[in-house]
Amino acid sequence: MTINEKSLTKGQLRKLNALRKSLGGKIADRAFAQWLKEQPTKSTAVKTDPVADKIVKAISVLAKDKSFNLGRRGYVVKRAKGRGAKGFVAEKV
Repeated sequence: MTINEKSLTKGQLRKLNALRKSLGGKIADRAFAQWLKEQPTKSTAVKTDPVADKIVKAISVLAKDKSFNLGRRGYVVKRAKGRGAKGFVAEKV
């Protein structure tokens, strides 16, 4: 089996070259092909953050409100810190 080296990432190329140095050409190509087949694809590796989804859902109510403006840089939402602090704090970036 031939491996298309142009379609590999930099890390995958490093792994392939290291295997070729240590195991030899044929064995390394078979081992790398098997390893590559077991790796998860990009579509399955991408997961959304459930907290970010909840924030978007909460703010989506204000999408049509003209007086609500996040600006160009937006805001940072943090947990409130300090003695007796509760809730969240939003700071302009």
